[in-house]
Amino acid sequence: MSLIFTIFALVFLTELVSWIGQTALLEFAWDLYSRLFMNASYTRQRQLKAELLTAKKELMQTSAQDQFAKWAKLKRGVDKGLAELEKFNGELASRKTAFSLKFKTLMWVLTTGLSFFIGWWYRKAAVFYLPPGWLGPLGWWMAFPFAPKGSVSVGVWQLACRRVIKVGERTVKNILGKFSLLISIIVEYLSQSSLVG
Repeated sequence: MSLIFTIFALVFLTELVSWIGQTALLEFAWDLYSRLFMNASYTRQRQLKAELLTAKKELMQTSAQDQFAKWAKLKRGVDKGLAELEKFNGELASRKTAFSLKFKTLMWVLTTGLSFFIGWWYRKAAVFYLPPGWLGPLGWWMAFPFAPKGSVSVGVWQLACRRVIKVGERTVKNILGKFSLLISIIVEYLSQSSLVG
């Protein structure tokens, strides 16, 4: 793939992650990961919770004065179950924290890190050349900082792509906002006309 499309795709990916939100992506990835690789752990957690609720219910139905031995045995069982569940929840939280750190690192590498790397690697390369004299004395700015004179540098192309994508995002949001407003007006009109008729 040529440099011009690679940079555009990278900037688009970065903006897409920004639109969706890294937290939403993290939650989706964690849910997917936990369903694929930690299903047994979550099954065990649900089982522990169910056993604990059953034991608590039985404990609440047992009189501490009339059946003390049974009540004490149930109380020890509930306390042991709570301790085990707390330990298990701590392990799951620890796994989620580790996953979150790895996921955030991966997202940074795929967006910001890769963008910096490509900018550095191709710092002297021209993304494309402008027609001679097209911008007059301001043509040097398009090649800033190290690209050949009369060309567009990687950094400037990244800025241009980001700006175009942001303008496109705003335009789509405005169109969808007006479309949703139109839909709500139509729905309200139809509901009122059905009430009258």
